[in-house]
Amino acid sequence: MTTNAKVLLVEDDQELNELLTEFLQLEGFAVTSTFDGAAGLEAALTGSHDAIILDIMLPKMNGLEVLKQLRNSQKTPVLMLTARGDEVDRIVGFEMGADDYLPKPCNPREIIARIKAILRRVEMDLADAQPANKNAVIKLEDIEVNPSTRVATLNDDPLDLTSTEFNLLENLLSNAGQVISKEDLTETALGRKLTLYDRSVDMHLSNLRKKLGAFADGEARIKTVRGVGYLYVAR
Repeated sequence: MTTNAKVLLVEDDQELNELLTEFLQLEGFAVTSTFDGAAGLEAALTGSHDAIILDIMLPKMNGLEVLKQLRNSQKTPVLMLTARGDEVDRIVGFEMGADDYLPKPCNPREIIARIKAILRRVEMDLADAQPANKNAVIKLEDIEVNPSTRVATLNDDPLDLTSTEFNLLENLLSNAGQVISKEDLTETALGRKLTLYDRSVDMHLSNLRKKLGAFADGEARIKTVRGVGYLYVAR
């Protein structure tokens, strides 16, 4: 994992902010703390951070608006902190390009574990994108995925995918016609173990499905095998 990684923390709860800052610093992270959305966005756009911890409920500018504006120019990984049970915020956050989420209240150690997982995955993505990497291009009918350049196309048109969505598509295409478990997809795409009630992969796949659309005859490209996982239809 990246050492001395720079983390931006955007959390208006002063006690939680200070607690998370202390935990992160003890783990060797360099932390920039902000307490409202406007200040968080300014810090994100003007600073150089390896990851961002972003609360949804913030004064001056909510976390979703911060994420929306951030994604206009940056792909810095974002871990969202959401209200427990607020599924809508999570769905919208993933649609805007969030990488992962945790419901509040949450254990600071779990937040650190998630940030470490995100950074490990980013390092793996960068390693795959190096010119020396000889990963073969994956092509299936109208879709092509190049692991070395991390570019995916549909009918030769580039797909605007997040890093997580790209990882999911690459894994599914590489195993087209075979069911891949949620556990395996979580480890591949998010760099961590699947946890109880964790729907991160489901939400990322929902966004991926929308971007890919169905086959010309209307059949879904990615199918859910209830209780098992997902498969990309081989034709």
